[in-house]
Amino acid sequence: MATDPLAKVRNEIGLRVAEIRNAGPRLSPLDLYARMDAIRQLAAVNGLAALEGLARHSAQLALLPGCRVTMSSCLEHVDEAIDSESSSDVTTILAALAVRLH
Repeated sequence: MATDPLAKVRNEIGLRVAEIRNAGPRLSPLDLYARMDAIRQLAAVNGLAALEGLARHSAQLALLPGCRVTMSSCLEHVDEAIDSESSSDVTTILAALAVRLH
């Protein structure tokens, strides 16, 4: 039975997302930025292009007013980005996020 080579990475990302969700209101915008950037780096190292793009955009949005609502919306798309097998999916995910935030 073959195992998922990214299972450990997916688990780590899931834990980091859960930490952000649990500590949400207590995190400063800079903390949100740093945590999303850490997820971005983890995604980049492991070739998860869609997640890397979403995390990069989310980190930038964390520094803007309204970051709590924005971050919640961004985190709802993490599973889609993790499961993506195409680097072009980042465009679709970011478009869905933009529609949600508009």
